[in-house]
Amino acid sequence: MSTQAKSRFLDLRALAAVEHTRFTTRHRIEGAYSGRHQSRQQGGAGEFVDFREYSGSEDLRRLDWKVYARTGKAFIRLHQEETNLLCTVAIDASGSMRFGARGNRDATGSKLEYAQYLATALSHVITLGQDQVGLAVLDGELRGWLPPGGTPSHVLRLQETVENIQTRPSREMGPPLRDLFERSSRRGVLLLLSDFLMDDLQDVLAGLRMFRHRNWEVVLLHLVHPDEERLPDGSAYRFEGMEDDGQVMCSPAEIRSAYRKRFAAHVAGVRQFALAGGCDYRHVSTAVPYMQTLGGFLVERSG
Repeated sequence: MSTQAKSRFLDLRALAAVEHTRFTTRHRIEGAYSGRHQSRQQGGAGEFVDFREYSGSEDLRRLDWKVYARTGKAFIRLHQEETNLLCTVAIDASGSMRFGARGNRDATGSKLEYAQYLATALSHVITLGQDQVGLAVLDGELRGWLPPGGTPSHVLRLQETVENIQTRPSREMGPPLRDLFERSSRRGVLLLLSDFLMDDLQDVLAGLRMFRHRNWEVVLLHLVHPDEERLPDGSAYRFEGMEDDGQVMCSPAEIRSAYRKRFAAHVAGVRQFALAGGCDYRHVSTAVPYMQTLGGFLVERSG
């Protein structure tokens, strides 16, 4: 994949270590071009949906010669029944995803920054395998939605959108998930990157079940900052809500045990509901380098 501009979250040198590893599915999905993913469709001419670069192994009769004459680049025309895996990366952009950031204008160290690195890397790996990737930004509404595609210009636009994500205070993710479901007409894989700190968690899980009922493969990447799992040492702190929900003055020592149990219950609850709904679940600590998380994730799915 060649692009004129690279996202600051795209580290091609680091990604070279995982370029031989492909993102694979665990369930039957639409698409059967290369035979790497199990398909629900068979035969037929199908409707044209996109282009992808010629890999050198396909029948030359499938080249789009008009595009080649204009650009000098070889592209294959993809039709609806012969596209590869369709993957949509959904990123939670609610206020709590800024936790860990250095400041209001610097998201370094935050869960959002981690999600941006991981989503950008995933988009690169997925399209490198001649599959298609889309994007959905969720912050109480569905924003930054891009249907799956695999052309260099599409991937560039997706990575630019990820790079420019800004959080907004929001306590709900159910409505934008339903909106995304209604706009997604073709089955595929949904990768949801979120901390799942929201008031409508039951509605979110109900929305994810809608995707599963339509035979989507749903993967939850639960992002947790290490400072969320344990309160800081000290005699007194002022805790400020990140969804415009006020401040709390307290001594961490007074609530440390109760907080730890409640947060652990939250993490366990998300995992339990995800698995019960037929979704895959992975706990992701932002203390672990994102490339390590990506490598382990890809290896786990390929095995």
